Amino acid sequence: MKIKHYFLLFMMVFLCTNVVFAERVDMLKAGAKADGKKLNTLLINKTIERLSSNGGGTLYFPSGTYLTGAIKLKSNITIELETGATLLFSDNFDDYLPFVDMRYEGVMMKSFSPLFYAVDQHDITIKGEGTINGQGKKWWTEFYRVLVDLQKNGVRDLNKYQTMWDNANKDLNLSKVTNEDYKEVLDRRFFRPAFIQPIRCKNIKIEGIRIINSPFWTVNPEFCDNVIVKGITIDNPPSPNTDGINPSSCKNVHISDCHISVGDDCITLKSGRDLQARQLGVPCENITITNCTMLAGHGGVVIGSEMSGDVRKVTISNCVFDGTDRGIRIKSSRGRGGIVEEIRVDNIVMKNIKTEAIVLNLFYSNMPKEPVSDRTPIFRNIHISNLTGTQVNSAVKILGIEEMPITDVTLNNINIQSNTGLEADMVKNLVLNNVRVDSKMGAPFKISNSENLEINSVKSTSPNADSPFIKLTDSKESLIQGCFPVSGSRSFLLLGGNCKGTVLMNNCFNRLSLIMDKESVFTKEDITIKE
Repeated sequence: MKIKHYFLLFMMVFLCTNVVFAERVDMLKAGAKADGKKLNTLLINKTIERLSSNGGGTLYFPSGTYLTGAIKLKSNITIELETGATLLFSDNFDDYLPFVDMRYEGVMMKSFSPLFYAVDQHDITIKGEGTINGQGKKWWTEFYRVLVDLQKNGVRDLNKYQTMWDNANKDLNLSKVTNEDYKEVLDRRFFRPAFIQPIRCKNIKIEGIRIINSPFWTVNPEFCDNVIVKGITIDNPPSPNTDGINPSSCKNVHISDCHISVGDDCITLKSGRDLQARQLGVPCENITITNCTMLAGHGGVVIGSEMSGDVRKVTISNCVFDGTDRGIRIKSSRGRGGIVEEIRVDNIVMKNIKTEAIVLNLFYSNMPKEPVSDRTPIFRNIHISNLTGTQVNSAVKILGIEEMPITDVTLNNINIQSNTGLEADMVKNLVLNNVRVDSKMGAPFKISNSENLEINSVKSTSPNADSPFIKLTDSKESLIQGCFPVSGSRSFLLLGGNCKGTVLMNNCFNRLSLIMDKESVFTKEDITIKE
C-alpha cells in the first residue's frame, strides 16, 4: 500500500508542476541511414515537426554519415552530432526546392532553401563534436559557369533554375530597390543558399561543431535576436563568397572561441543593402566578438559592405588574424546609406596580412559623388587599441568621401611593421596616440584633406631618406606632439596645400637635419612650433 501511495503522490506532484521531459531521438534507431548514400531528409524533417509540435526535443546523430537535403528547423529543437557523425548535405540542387524567402547579399528574394532554414521560430540549437558538410563544390562550379556565360554570351541560355528564379521574383522589382552596382549580380539569376540561415528567430545557439564546404555564406542569421556562436570550426577552401559568420540585421549576438578559414570574409556584420534595407530599417547591434582565430579569408572581422540598415554597438577583442587578406575592415560606398558607429576593437594580433591591417573605406563600389541624402553612408565613433601587426603590406587606410568624411576615429597603442604606412583622407577628429608604424616605403604617416587632428607620440624605427616622417596635405587644425622620428628620415614634417592651424609641441628633432619641408608657402599664423 505504501508503494501505491508514493506513486500516486509522485504523479500528483508531476501533474501540478507541469514538468515536461523533452524527447531525445536517436536518429539511427529511428530509421536514418548512416551510409552517406540514402537521403534522410523526409525522416529528419518529420521528426523535427513531431518534436516541435510536442514542445520540443533533440535529434541525436550517432557516428556515421547522414545524407540529407534542406532541413527546416522549428522551435525548441536541438540538432546534436556525436564525434564521428557527419550531416552530409546533398549536392543535388533539386533537394533545395521549392524556392523560399531568403536573403542573399543583403537582398530579400525567393531562391533555394538554405541548408538549415528556419523562419519565425525560437530556441534552436545546433551542437556537438561532429561535422556538417555542405558539399559546396557543385554550387561553386555552377556559380562560375553562370558568371562566365553571362560575361561571354549575356543571359540568353538560362538553365531551369535561372528561369524559376525569374518567375518567383518577377513581382519584387529588385532592380528598383538595389543600386546599379548590383545589376550584374541580379543578371546571373543564380543564387546559392546560405548554409545556416534562420530568419526572424530568437535564441539561436551554434556550438562546438565543425562546418565545411559551405555553398555560400556559412552561419548567416537574419533579423534574429540573441544569437550565440561558440567554439565552432569553419573550414571552407578557396571558393566564391563562402564567408564564415555573417550576422545580418541581428541584435544581441555573441561570437566566441571560433576557428575560421574560409574563401571570403571570416566574420562580417551586415544589415542589408540599398533602398530595400533602408526601408526595412533593421540594424545589426549589440555584437561581441572575442577569442577567435582567423586564417585564410579576405578579411578577419569586417563590417559591410551591406550596412544600409546601420551597424552599431560592436566590440571585437582578443583575436588573432594569421594570413587573412585584411585584418579589421569597414567598407561601404555612396548610394548605400546606413551608419556604422560605436565600434571598439581591442587586443588584436595580426601576421602575414596581404593588404591592410586596418581599413575604413567608403569607396568599396566607387559610386559617383551625389548630394547628401539617406543614400550617403556614415562612419563615425570608431576606436581601435592595443593592436600588433607584423609582415603586413599596408598598415592603415582610412578613406572618407568629400561630402561625408569619416569622423571621430582613435588609434591607440598600435604597433605595425609594414611595407607602407598609415594613410588617411577625408577624416575629421582623428586621434593617433602611441602609434608606431615601421614602414619600408614612403612616409610612415600620410594624412590629406582632413581636419582636427591630434597626433601624440607617434613613432617609426624605419628611416627613409626620400620621405618625411609625417606628411600633411590640405589638413587643418592639427596638433602634433611628443613624436620621435628615427634618424635618417628626410624631415620631420612635409606640409602641402592648406595646413593652417598646425601646432608642433615637444617633439624630438635632434636626430633630423630638417624640421619642416614645405610644398607651399606658409606664414607664422599657419604654423606654430613650441619646444
